[in-house]
Amino acid sequence: MIPESELILNADGTIYHLNLLPDHISDTILTVGDPARVTQVSRHFDSIEFEGTHREFVTHVGYYRGKRLTVLSTGMGTDNIDIVLNELDALVNIDFMSRTVRPVEERLSLRIIRLGTSGSLQADVPVGSLLATQHAVGLDSLMQFYPLVETGLETQVAKDLQQSLALPFAPYVVRGSDLLREQLAADLLVGNTVTCPGFYGPQGRRLRLDLRQPDYMQRLQDFRHQSSEGDFRLSNFEMETAGYYALGQLLGHEVLSLNAIVANRATGEFAKNAGDIVDTLIARTLALV
Repeated sequence: MIPESELILNADGTIYHLNLLPDHISDTILTVGDPARVTQVSRHFDSIEFEGTHREFVTHVGYYRGKRLTVLSTGMGTDNIDIVLNELDALVNIDFMSRTVRPVEERLSLRIIRLGTSGSLQADVPVGSLLATQHAVGLDSLMQFYPLVETGLETQVAKDLQQSLALPFAPYVVRGSDLLREQLAADLLVGNTVTCPGFYGPQGRRLRLDLRQPDYMQRLQDFRHQSSEGDFRLSNFEMETAGYYALGQLLGHEVLSLNAIVANRATGEFAKNAGDIVDTLIARTLALV
């Protein structure tokens, strides 16, 4: 049995942070960072059967063209993704009554699709474009606590990037769902996304504080790793995708991050119509999902 201090349930039987019961989610889940963006997705639904709110986690479950979908807000950062992925997995793969993990043959694999904003690192990934993440590179510490196994390419990219950025730790590199990318990203840009543990310094922004490495942004933009699989470069950055991909892989779920590019750090542009770009990403994804 999983102790009460580890699998925490509320008085009504819901999981601790998300405040959801197993019946409250579908097998396909669209996630957004901003709680206000949940309605930006669910307004397209033909009907809504459940709405829930707890802290920054807003959940709507409904039907779109006959398919049952969940849209859930996560808040920002991989610390929140640690909560969201573990609790979503618990909802489908742990029996709350017996507090035991379901047998392997009964476990479910969720389809989790992140719809989020992102900033481009490269001039040829313009503001207004939509990008699917192939590999995510985590500059956060989340995978210091989990047994993630990386491929040879991922390990080498992590090692080279650690050296290039003069980091005191190795980043983690993990690939998203090929299955979802083939289904949802056939006509999108495909890139490799850096997940940062903050919005300002970790993404090279200067307001009143200087950076430890003045050329940090240039190092990210110039990074290349050559292998038999091609030229690996960093296309964009945000604050969650690596956590999604790593936990998804460890827990056995299909996960894809789709990015609305609303800023270009190479050219200094920010979208004047960021909401419209996100709307385009949402409508396009719903049509394919």
